[in-house]
Amino acid sequence: MNFNNLKPFQENIIYMNDNDQAGKWKRMSFKGNKVWARTDEKENLLIEKGMVLIKYNLKHNYEYRVKPESLNPVGQAVPAKKKSTLVPSSIKPGARNVTKKQKKEPELPDNCIKIYTDGASSGNPGPSGIGVLFIYGENKKEISQYIGMATNNIAELTAIKRALEELKRDDLPVRIFSDSSYAIGLLTKNWKPQKNQALIYEIRTLMNRFCDLAFIKVKGHSGIKENEVVDFLATSAIKKGPQ
Repeated sequence: MNFNNLKPFQENIIYMNDNDQAGKWKRMSFKGNKVWARTDEKENLLIEKGMVLIKYNLKHNYEYRVKPESLNPVGQAVPAKKKSTLVPSSIKPGARNVTKKQKKEPELPDNCIKIYTDGASSGNPGPSGIGVLFIYGENKKEISQYIGMATNNIAELTAIKRALEELKRDDLPVRIFSDSSYAIGLLTKNWKPQKNQALIYEIRTLMNRFCDLAFIKVKGHSGIKENEVVDFLATSAIKKGPQ
């Protein structure tokens, strides 16, 4: 797509020119996040098969289809926070109770394994994928995997499960970065799950292997490079489908 031709004609409306498609995008809110929603020439939501095409960033290739009733005026979007909160694992007795808000890059222990996870679902439920990024010193590893039909919450949890299963060392400190309040709440605050109990039990069991494991909540689609990477890995897995 040639973004040199992208021109804003009025607030929250952008026209796009492309060799394959021409369209109009309107700024709206989806689950508290600002998104771009596809519209027709009259600036009404363009609904195809009961779904509306949205993007979090017009420069990205990946896109989502959501129900029109899930979109709200852009004024209802929650302002992005500039800080992340470190949420420690509360599964083990004696886990550190860290409540102090951290800066964009929290202070991490030496020899820490950093893991960014994300899950995506096209339709929710619908075809789903997971993305995982491992960082240990100068070493990096990525996972992009299609997981079949699932909800977004299942995809978020599955990404964390897959990450923990992949780790060979349990004697090193591990920090998992996730933008899923649902997953972090269930895994660190002992929320009682109404759904996905078996999956959550499996993850909690895996967590108990590690000597020092904590979660760090990050804001989704807020420009954090590594979080954008795993979002791309998850959505790319959906596009590729079963391998």
